[in-house]
Amino acid sequence: MNETATTTLPARALIWLLGAFVVLLAPQWDRLPIWLTAACLVLAGWRWLAQQGRVALPGKLWGTVVMLGLIGVYVATVQGRFTVETAASFFVLAVGLKWLETRTARDYYVLFFILCYLAAVNFLFQQGILWTLLNLAGILILLVGLQVLNAPEAPNAPVAGWKRLGGLLLKTLPVVVILFIFFPRMSPLWSVPLVSNQARTGISDTMEPGSISDLAQSSERAFRVTFADGLPPHRERYWRGLILDHFVDGRWEPWQVQPRRRAGRVLSDGGVGPLQSGQYDVLMEPTYQRWAFALDDSRAVSTNIEPTADGLFRFRRPADTSIRYRLALDPEDGGELIQALSRRDEQRYLHLPAAGNPRARELAAQLRADYADDSALIQAILQRFRNQAYFYTLRPPEMPDDSVDSLLFAAKRGFCAHYASATAFLLRSAGIPARIVVGYQGGSPGADGDYLIVRQYDAHAWVEAWTPSRGWFRVDPTAAISPQRIESGLREAVAEEGSFLENEWTSPQRYGDIALVQWVSLRLDLLNYEWQRWVVGYQGQTQMNLMSRLPGNLSLKDLGYLTAGLVGTIVLAAALWSLWRQRRPGVYRPEARLMAQWLRQLRRHGVEADRSSTPMALAQAAAARHPDGARQHLAFARALNNHYYGPAPLTRADRRRLRNLLRQLRRRT
Repeated sequence: MNETATTTLPARALIWLLGAFVVLLAPQWDRLPIWLTAACLVLAGWRWLAQQGRVALPGKLWGTVVMLGLIGVYVATVQGRFTVETAASFFVLAVGLKWLETRTARDYYVLFFILCYLAAVNFLFQQGILWTLLNLAGILILLVGLQVLNAPEAPNAPVAGWKRLGGLLLKTLPVVVILFIFFPRMSPLWSVPLVSNQARTGISDTMEPGSISDLAQSSERAFRVTFADGLPPHRERYWRGLILDHFVDGRWEPWQVQPRRRAGRVLSDGGVGPLQSGQYDVLMEPTYQRWAFALDDSRAVSTNIEPTADGLFRFRRPADTSIRYRLALDPEDGGELIQALSRRDEQRYLHLPAAGNPRARELAAQLRADYADDSALIQAILQRFRNQAYFYTLRPPEMPDDSVDSLLFAAKRGFCAHYASATAFLLRSAGIPARIVVGYQGGSPGADGDYLIVRQYDAHAWVEAWTPSRGWFRVDPTAAISPQRIESGLREAVAEEGSFLENEWTSPQRYGDIALVQWVSLRLDLLNYEWQRWVVGYQGQTQMNLMSRLPGNLSLKDLGYLTAGLVGTIVLAAALWSLWRQRRPGVYRPEARLMAQWLRQLRRHGVEADRSSTPMALAQAAAARHPDGARQHLAFARALNNHYYGPAPLTRADRRRLRNLLRQLRRRT
């Protein structure tokens, strides 16, 4: 490597390095600012044009100007935020700037290791199987480029490189699998949340009339659920996420903002053994929020979620990665004694602004005069929605002023958020405590119906009312206006309108009537789901559950000893096998003997030669000291390179030619 480190980069090696950079940059395309991605590509393109001799690389002055300029833009866009995301973005910028000073083989090696680190950084943000395969492809391209760098003149070096990498992968795969299964998975001693101010798809902690209809145009996955007892009916799939109980300026928000908590330790695994009857596993996509989603009358089974007083569930830290948790349906909770609302809570759930929406207040007063019983009044409101010309639509008109009055008496067209807001307003005006619940309703079966996929367009809002006889119970005006939405889903509810995913042309869910598209989409989802559950989620309790099936009831400490023993045994066996092969007569490789003879010759004639140097580096060093033998040294090195990096082993004729070269060099020197 000594001489090679200072030589000019061959174009064939550089293009592999550039290809690896583009591949490894892809997993972050939706996270990085557009300007940063474009700048990295321009810098890499600049380096390639310089290799072609079309432009020159900047000197120290202009290189410093470019670096300071880009860093200045970065600092201006970050605006003082310091998170893992901003740190990773700066690292990508540093990788891009490195292209301007990549001139020699030594720089190639530096960039090689930096790009390997970039692959590791990618796993902070993307852990799906497709992104993992893309990262693996990037690493393989890097390794092939490394072989091309060391043997640029070897014929078919890329093909030979892929074959060599494939062989090495097969040889090391058993060790990787053993380490994956048995190596103890421990939670980190500390954790740094990935939370940033970057906008994310998903429900938020405020609800305005149009907020959920925007989500209805997204087919991104929210979470998947596996049930022990089969999928529940569509109409019973109400996934509660958060409660909004404060109505101000036409929007609903939490009465009290949750205090910011210190980041807890990462615990993304909620696996607690095989699913028992009544239980269900949720694998939730990152939301960067603390709330979890659960069906009514659920209780926590895994320890990575905790219940709240409102019957919701929360994580100890924002869900900045996929999280798996387990709950159990507990219908007996519905039979518990109904506790009266405290005076404070009653005021909280009856609170309304002093002014606004006068016609809705008037209607509520009329209903109260007509129905003394709370349940009868609630039924009267639902009956009004059911019998009058109210429409459920993804294209509601704008209702900027007195949105409740506008919906109830003028537009009569809205989405679930509109009707939930109006219903809660009417109930509170009539003296019935009410609150908005935001979450998801429905979900579609995954491949073979083994699990449920809940997507963003399943986002839903409904109302919970409180009466002394029933306590809190669900009141869903959407079910009165559009029963198809609750019984079958959003697609069927807006089928006549034709507005389902009208802005997502590339979403497979948009083409629900094409069986082949749906089959491929579900199979890919199943593959990714199993990857998330059994590979990414294989840690902590899930690992211990698997180990508990082995005899001996292994502890985490035992696993450490077992892993060390297995790895040590494999390494020792490999070392003994290698030693036996080298000492066995006739097995010792002839090219290795030729290489050893060449090294001895070089050392005898004053050339610093060690086994870590590449053949080409040795040949260049020998040619510099003994120019008259340069041709033979280079020919010898090329022949060895063809063997090490080429597609075919040395033939008997090749070995004979190498011996002749050595004899010529011996006579010449």
